Amino acid sequence: MEMEKSDKFSDYLFAKMGPPTSTELPPKTTERSDAPVELTGYRRWLSENLMLLVTLSGVLLGVILGLSLRPLNLHGDSIMLISYPGELFMRVLKLMILPLVISSLIAGSASLNAKMNGKIALRTLVYFASTSFFNAALGIALVLLIHPGNPDLHNADDRSTDRRAVNLLDSLLDLGRNVFPDNLFQASIQQAHTVYLPKPSILHAFNETMNDTLASGSEAQRLPEDLAEEVVLVRDIQYRSGTNTLGIVFFCLVFGTFLGTIGQKGQVVVDFFAAIFEVIMKMVTCVMWLTPVGISSVIAGKILSVGDLGLVMSQLMWFIVTVAIGVFIYQFVVMQAIYFVVVRRNPFKFYAGLIQAMLTAFATASTAAALPITFRCMNEKLKVDPRITRFVLPIGCNINMDGTALYIAVASIFIAQMSGMVLGFGELLTVLLTSTAASMSSASVPSAALVLLLVVLTAIDAPVQDVTLLFAVDWFVDRIRTTNNMLGDCYTAAVVEELSRKELMALDAASVNYQDMPAGTPNGHGHHDGGLLEGQTELETNSKCVMTMTDSVVVDMSAVMNNVNLQQEHCNRRV
Repeated sequence: MEMEKSDKFSDYLFAKMGPPTSTELPPKTTERSDAPVELTGYRRWLSENLMLLVTLSGVLLGVILGLSLRPLNLHGDSIMLISYPGELFMRVLKLMILPLVISSLIAGSASLNAKMNGKIALRTLVYFASTSFFNAALGIALVLLIHPGNPDLHNADDRSTDRRAVNLLDSLLDLGRNVFPDNLFQASIQQAHTVYLPKPSILHAFNETMNDTLASGSEAQRLPEDLAEEVVLVRDIQYRSGTNTLGIVFFCLVFGTFLGTIGQKGQVVVDFFAAIFEVIMKMVTCVMWLTPVGISSVIAGKILSVGDLGLVMSQLMWFIVTVAIGVFIYQFVVMQAIYFVVVRRNPFKFYAGLIQAMLTAFATASTAAALPITFRCMNEKLKVDPRITRFVLPIGCNINMDGTALYIAVASIFIAQMSGMVLGFGELLTVLLTSTAASMSSASVPSAALVLLLVVLTAIDAPVQDVTLLFAVDWFVDRIRTTNNMLGDCYTAAVVEELSRKELMALDAASVNYQDMPAGTPNGHGHHDGGLLEGQTELETNSKCVMTMTDSVVVDMSAVMNNVNLQQEHCNRRV
């Protein structure tokens, strides 16, 4: 009896110890176990939200440091030294934008078939255009209701007589020129844009006339004025420094789509770009530990560089409040309602998972600079399908400018109100359409909306010189609207993922079916090592499975799903 009890007790001990994993001797009881200790309570919460707390501490430290040092009236060199760590932080983030966009788009589009890419792109663009149009309409409604434009702020002495020639047609044509670049290497460092130059023949005639009449002083004084009236400005396409991200995005989408159609031959290229993406994300994780120093330096330097902060805020307070109310309504009402209706989940939990990326976008005032952190939040914390995020986010940071559409609509009518202009229905409709179109051609760099604002002001014949008044507060308003742009990209990815769920499941099921096909079946390549679980959504695994198809044909979803159901019923019968 005692032997039976001892045997049961030894069996119980061995069962608790688990099966041996190797031929090595078990560790001594005095040695520590290498099993990780599971955190609970506040320690677990602190571990999961450590990077968020680090980012938030950088923002608060920058505000406190900037406001506390303002009374000292620091020299320009001192302000530059305070801003220098933030400048380096911004440069490192921008350094990773180009390889991140290229690798994510090529690897993401190659993991889907051509028809799937077209559906996702169509849904994404329709959502972007709809939300930009809604934000412009919301901005117009708020600026007419609050009426922040006060004619007393208008200073006629500060107005310049220089009216810059800005045309909406030029902006749209420049958008097309940048989408279709003629040199991919040039697109990585330069952008095409339209400028107006004096006609060469007029300049030539002017120079000849000045040389001939140089001796007569009176005629020399009159001729420039006479010829200045005859000067004709002509369009000229030039290049300015800056990455043409739109052209690179278009090329990578096309390249990745066709890469997915060549089958197994292109798998090594897909793995290459997938590995680049993983390396960049690991670099982002390391850079994020510099956030307290970098973000606090950026914010403190901006606060210290503003001349009279109190006067500026008091004069343009109602303009800032109007933009802030619009951003608040869209972020906490409209976006949450869209997410809840489409996804049927708690939208505020999704919003809370994006706070770290939102704080980074606020500090850097650039959606592109916050893109690496946005990828990290979407893929690791919120678990959004990486095939969708790598497709939507790089496009969104260049096209989806919800906050910019709101800002342009508010700022253009604000300037018209300051000038005493009364806008009719036709002018308001013009502001609505031009704000939407101009925002989608905006660059994801700080203060790009000020250039596009000139387009809208020219369309309604408002004084473009008064844009300089907004320079004093654009550093702050730009950060508010950038959060709208960044969050719009993330919510678009979540909505598009939900709308494309059936196609994604069919693609996963097709991958499973092609793995199960024998070698003699049509489109089958025999059995491959390394099975794939149904519903698995990792990019690397999916791309490997999809590449087993010879031509990446469009999946007949109904047939595939019926086949999966039959397989499940067969398995249930066996059980």
